[in-house]
Amino acid sequence: MEIKPKDKFRHFKGSIMEVVCLAKNSENLEDMVVYTHNGECWVRPLSMFLDKEDVSTRPDNVTGQKVRFLKIEEEKK
Repeated sequence: MEIKPKDKFRHFKGSIMEVVCLAKNSENLEDMVVYTHNGECWVRPLSMFLDKEDVSTRPDNVTGQKVRFLKIEEEKK
């Protein structure tokens, strides 16, 4: 999956995040995603956005989606 600025993702807990940019961690060169959520800027490893771990059975999963981050355009597929 390609992640680009302005892409929107739904977290399995229901929040919507918008990608600002991709970045590198200066300490270990890990690829990171910079995104906004509730008016604040956040960063997480790119690997978390791409992870396919099944979260559908977690009790805090309010969306019923299978993955942690679902690209919103993918819902239509």
